[in-house]
Amino acid sequence: MTQLALDDCDVLVIGAGPAGMAAAAAAAFGGGSVVVIDDNPAPGGQIWRDGPDVDLPEVAREARNTMAQRANIRVHCGTRVVAAPRARQLLLEDAERGWLLQWKKLILCTGARELLLPFPGWTLPGVTGAGALQALIKGGMPVKGERIVVAGTGPLLLAATATATQAGAEVLRVAEQAPWRDVLGFAMQLARWPGKARQALMLMHSGYRCGSHVLSAQGEGRLASVTLRRGRVGTQELACDRLACGFGLVPNTELGRLLGCAVTVQPGGPALNVNANQATSVPNIFAAGECTGIGGSERALLQGAIAGHSAVGRSIPAEGQREDLAHWDAFAAQLNRCFSPGEGLRKLAQADTVFCRCEDVPYGALAGCANWTDAKLHTRCGMGACQGRVCGAAAQFLLGWTSATPRPPLTPARAATLAGFAPSLPDAPMAQGQ
Repeated sequence: MTQLALDDCDVLVIGAGPAGMAAAAAAAFGGGSVVVIDDNPAPGGQIWRDGPDVDLPEVAREARNTMAQRANIRVHCGTRVVAAPRARQLLLEDAERGWLLQWKKLILCTGARELLLPFPGWTLPGVTGAGALQALIKGGMPVKGERIVVAGTGPLLLAATATATQAGAEVLRVAEQAPWRDVLGFAMQLARWPGKARQALMLMHSGYRCGSHVLSAQGEGRLASVTLRRGRVGTQELACDRLACGFGLVPNTELGRLLGCAVTVQPGGPALNVNANQATSVPNIFAAGECTGIGGSERALLQGAIAGHSAVGRSIPAEGQREDLAHWDAFAAQLNRCFSPGEGLRKLAQADTVFCRCEDVPYGALAGCANWTDAKLHTRCGMGACQGRVCGAAAQFLLGWTSATPRPPLTPARAATLAGFAPSLPDAPMAQGQ
């Protein structure tokens, strides 16, 4: 049996979004070796995803250039974390190989994913997440001339609308579930963050409606129309080619929880708990960005810089970032207060609505289950390819269920990769960063 190659570094950064790039750049000042791992084809994360005809913002280009200019930073894109077979060691895999990477300090910048809630018709071709629509368009999917409805909650709806409009689509409606009073209250606070106020004005769309959310999607074999709630009792059906729904973001905490890091309850779901230095509850492991709570790219950049400086013992530069971070923490609090998913969204799924797409489990099948583990045992909910990342977050929101501690492999992996480290399993305790 072939043993996997073993690499090592002083600081390992998982995730190359805003937080990860800032963390890597800051940690590089310590002089040691820094490795950045990301599963996307290029650095930038979801918010700065690259692709054909994508014009990256200046701050994204600067972050990329900074990493490229640092001789002690190595970036591995298209790479996933599979497991943590030993203390301070991760099993990694890319398109060509699997290998082990030993680290001294670890910074988790694993970001967040969309909260997708089930409703009648949500599995029809043509229905995606709002962020997923953005990613598809940036990846080159043509939408010119298509009629699109965007629904859900939060600023991501307007960002997805702008991306679709620039690509030539006709966005018929932007259905924001938050009521007008909450959105206007949020808008009145934006004077504290002038850049965000300008951004909101630039992204505003004539089809934006508050107090509106999706009820169902209709079509034979493919999406043909969507039915929206208007106000408390009214409804409206719109013929369309695509529906993009985003009900907020969920912190990606799976790797952190696998490593033993404590989590704290946040508006978007459990998030990794960190102190003022962005240190987690496990020694030598730090975290930054959306995996510590939803707050936007500005907050992620500052958290990443603090984590990177702290990881290499540079306390003075880390301290210098905290006042700015408090400013953006306040923005995150306002954002989450205004755009928290409302009670109406808990009533979308019917008994026959598919809840777990991977295993075709209907929502009604969960009625007799007491918790997430019970549901997995009796219905196979969460046992498919996504390992509960979609239905698990929905179950947390709809049913209050907390998912169990993740188990390796964290992602689907080749048999050769798993076999390469199998001899170490009998005496390999779960990595705790000790």
